[in-house]
Amino acid sequence: MLAAMPPSPSSPSASGANSARTRGDACPGSLRLHRADDGALARVRLPGGVLTAEQADVLGKLAGELGEGDIHLTSRGNAQLRALPADCGGELARRLGESGLLPSARHERVRNLVASPLSGLDGRGNADVGPWLAELDALLCASGRAVALSGRFLFALDDGRGDVDALGADVTLLAQGDGNALLRVGAAADAVRVPGAWAARAALVAAETFLDSAPDAGTWRVAELPAGPDVLLAQVARKLAAAPARTPGAVLAGAARTRAPARPREAAAPGFGVVTGGAPGAAALSVGVPLGRVAAAQWRLLADTARSQGDGTLRLTPWRGVVVPGVAPGRAAALLDALGAAGLVTGPGSPWSGVGACIGRPGCAKSLSDVRALAGAAVGPVGTLPVYWSGCARRCGHPHGDRVDVVATAEGHEVSVVRGASRTAPVVVTDRSLPAAVAAARG
Repeated sequence: MLAAMPPSPSSPSASGANSARTRGDACPGSLRLHRADDGALARVRLPGGVLTAEQADVLGKLAGELGEGDIHLTSRGNAQLRALPADCGGELARRLGESGLLPSARHERVRNLVASPLSGLDGRGNADVGPWLAELDALLCASGRAVALSGRFLFALDDGRGDVDALGADVTLLAQGDGNALLRVGAAADAVRVPGAWAARAALVAAETFLDSAPDAGTWRVAELPAGPDVLLAQVARKLAAAPARTPGAVLAGAARTRAPARPREAAAPGFGVVTGGAPGAAALSVGVPLGRVAAAQWRLLADTARSQGDGTLRLTPWRGVVVPGVAPGRAAALLDALGAAGLVTGPGSPWSGVGACIGRPGCAKSLSDVRALAGAAVGPVGTLPVYWSGCARRCGHPHGDRVDVVATAEGHEVSVVRGASRTAPVVVTDRSLPAAVAAARG
């Protein structure tokens, strides 16, 4: 089935509710495709961005046999296939299901989980969130209530370093140094401390409580609740504290409300290069993907490297990068060089570092500009700020945090600088002057 993407949500009212919507969202998935100008688009949810080399092979074959051949990475660590035929839904679902990429047809659009990409790989963080990730995904797929979550509702599993906490998820788990976890809902001032062993179940309780509190299907995110996130947090805390000790809800014996830590303003993406500091005798490779578009040959190289030199898995990051865990430290530098030779970003000096863009023309009918071509023409010395290019005012896929914002309009391209909650007045720049204007704004 094809479904058009909805317009960007209108600004929430002072109460936080979005009174303009009364319907569920129309985010694309693996089963509900989006009709774009270049054909149908499928968004394959990959909780935590994790997939096996064999699953990567399946995605690559589907992209090549049904679509344009490339894999497009999203700002939630998912993968998109573009230029698909309108009638490919049945074959797509069958092959994704056979590979384990579609564990539940009813839940495929609600498996929106981001996780610290380097968790367990570099010795940083308070805990490896991998077990939380696997358990929460299984709990979501087993919950009949969770089916009602919108395709935009987001879970974040942060190992304590603050990277995905900064993404502003609806439900966030923060690993603590004492083995516990802090449960955050939206931008609530407080959090709930729960035993780490029950963190995933607590996150599901929070999501189901959100559904109980949402006034209608048009409330997609915690920030849109009329009563606000603090009221939701209080409801969640009461549920957790009242859970019977001898039921699966024991999850919450020992839950306690506490002040939430300040959310980081910047979402710090993993650095590019060889990652060490995790398990003895193992390293990882962290690479970036220019504009989030992985060519077929690059995708095959990543999958082959994971299979023959790593632990057999890949991790896609919310910053449109890829991590290959489990490589031998003595081989890491040579493997990284091979990935760099294939056109992937392997170090901080790349002119593509910090550069992002939406799909733009000709793939999107709403776009007013071929922003990817313009972004490529404007790459230059690495600036202090990242830059994101948008083909229209919807700014699809734009990052959180400080950045240079370039937006196509009917008059030209508006360039502004976002720092925290403030934004400079946009300046309209012609195409010829864009590279210099963007470089000045970044530096």
